[in-house]
Order: sequence, then structure tokens, then C-alpha cells
Amino acid sequence: MIDYELFQQTSKLLFEAALRPVQGDRFQPTGFADIGAAVYTRPDSGSDTGTQMLLVESAQSVANRLEKTCLDGDGPYIDPALQGLPYVVAKLKGAGVDEIETSSLVEAHRLGSPYILYSDFADVLSSEMKYSSKGQLDWKRIYSVFFKYDPNCLVHGVFLALLDGGRVRVARALSGFIEAENVRPASSGGVKNSLVDPTGKIQAERGKDASGIYSNVPYSRMEYVASKIKAYFNLDTSQIRSYRLSTPGTQLLIALSLLKIRRFLDSDLRLRTACSLEIVGDVVTTCPKGYPLPPAEELLPEVQKLIGECKQYFGDPAMKVINVPVKRVPKGDKKSTAGPSTEEVDISDND
Repeated sequence: MIDYELFQQTSKLLFEAALRPVQGDRFQPTGFADIGAAVYTRPDSGSDTGTQMLLVESAQSVANRLEKTCLDGDGPYIDPALQGLPYVVAKLKGAGVDEIETSSLVEAHRLGSPYILYSDFADVLSSEMKYSSKGQLDWKRIYSVFFKYDPNCLVHGVFLALLDGGRVRVARALSGFIEAENVRPASSGGVKNSLVDPTGKIQAERGKDASGIYSNVPYSRMEYVASKIKAYFNLDTSQIRSYRLSTPGTQLLIALSLLKIRRFLDSDLRLRTACSLEIVGDVVTTCPKGYPLPPAEELLPEVQKLIGECKQYFGDPAMKVINVPVKRVPKGDKKSTAGPSTEEVDISDND
């Protein structure tokens, strides 16, 4: 089981897991806007050429996947096995908009979502945090409020950019990424065939002014092979201790983080259409060395026990539901589109 005393003596937990494609040798890495795959050269001592490396899965993408391990399906609700863990559900409804449900578990920046901070609940957060756009902040109180309404904010990070002054930001305590070593490109391609008209001149009358793919369309694909693929995970236990929560609160964040790592590695690891991986051997703990990552069958009951012990620190009910009036902004209104400014954008080819 989890040795919490051991974690008091270390600032971080580091895990590695060897991976390989489930079939063949090729795999498709994550892609980024404008630059494509993140290929780089690792400098090697005594070598002028170095080793060709590849970022298979970015920290942002792995964070999204770790968060999803505790959802009920795709969300926005939590896994029934973790009922009692707090989060905020926002019910969005307005003229011309059927009711939509989202939550702090699936929104970017969690409690920092505009659907949450542009609602009356922002006043609740601000009041309980005793937040001010000027002067000193009471970070212990702020952390306790995050723990009360969504402890995942203290695991995956949160940024209340829309709160006056945007002073509240918590970095990720749990992060991960996947790298491949000694990579080589594997170029291939194909064609989308049109059985009606290869030239694309026969089009639907109704869609004559709209875009569409009618003709034969050849395409290229860039995949890679590698001698090694590894997943890396880092849990900053010193950061978690800095929250100064109760003992069961601190233990819950650690146990929940370990459960997320284990569930991710135990999943089918189908990261993209052409990137299905599987774990090879056991998860290796490099810090502290020799500590085994417990199986999910041990971690889940531990998390459930700690949720019960932390109930006094949670909101009542744990799942807080807020109603948020929304409107549909006309297409072309510049206010309707706002690109992410604080997180990296990861664009992967999923066709």
C-alpha cells in the first residue's frame, strides 16, 4: 500500500514505463500547428551527431488523458466509483440554446472556466478565498477552497484568469509525457477514392456553394519507428505538501494522482488512429527507487477511504450544480472566438 511516510522524505515521485506498438513498428506521434511532429536531437556525450528523439505525447495531452481516467465515460460527471469527490457542474441555458452540461472536471483550467467565473459562483469563490486584486493573498485559504470545490484543481493546476487581476494560478502537481528514442521517419500515404466521379465535377446541387470533398484526393502520412518508447510521470509531492491541507487531504491528492497514472497505463493506450501502444514489463520508479506503483485494485479503495475521511473539508453536496445563463453569439462576431493563451495547443491527426 502507499507509504506516505516515505513521501515525506522526497520532493517528487518519478515513474517510467516502457511502451511499444501493439502491432508492427510504426506509430503516429502528436502533431503541433505549424511545426508538425516534435522531432529533436538529444546531445550525447562523445558524439557529434546525438540521438534523434521524438515527443510522442505532450504534457498537455497526457494531462487531458490523466483527467479523463476519473470521468464517467467522456464526462462531464465523475466516475461513480469516485462519488463524493467534489466538483462543479454548470448547466448552461439561454435563448436559442438547449441546456448543455459541463463541469470543472472537463473545462480548461477547471474552476477557471468562463462558464464558472462568469456566473454568480465566482462571488462565492472570491468571498471564501478572501480574494483581492491588490495586497497579500492567503494561499492556505485559497488552496483549501480549491480542495473544497474541486481537489483536481490542486492535482492538474488551475488559473483563475477571469477573476479580477488574474492573480490565482496553481501549477500542475502531476505531469507526464511520452518520448521515443532513436527515431526514423516512415513516410506513407494513400488516396480517398470517389466511386462517383474521380474529377469531382459531379456535386450535390444543394451544396454547390459549400466546401466538400468529391474527387479522388491523394494524401501523405508521416509515421515513425523507434528503438525505445517511454512514458514518464512526475508527481511533485513537495508542492502538494505546500498546500498545508489536513493529513487525509494531502494523502488523498497523492493517492488520487497515483490512481490516475495507473488507470492511464492500464488503459488500451490508443492515443490516435495510428498510435496504439502497450506497456512492456513493470512500471519503474526512479525516485524514490524501489517503490512500486500499486495496482488499481489497491489504489481505488484507498482513494475511496480518503474521500470519506475528507468529507468534512468538502462542500455539501460534493457535486455543486450552478445555473449559467448563456447566449448564442452570431457567427463572425470577434467576441465569439478566443484562442487559448495559457496552454499549449496540441493538434493531432485523428483521421
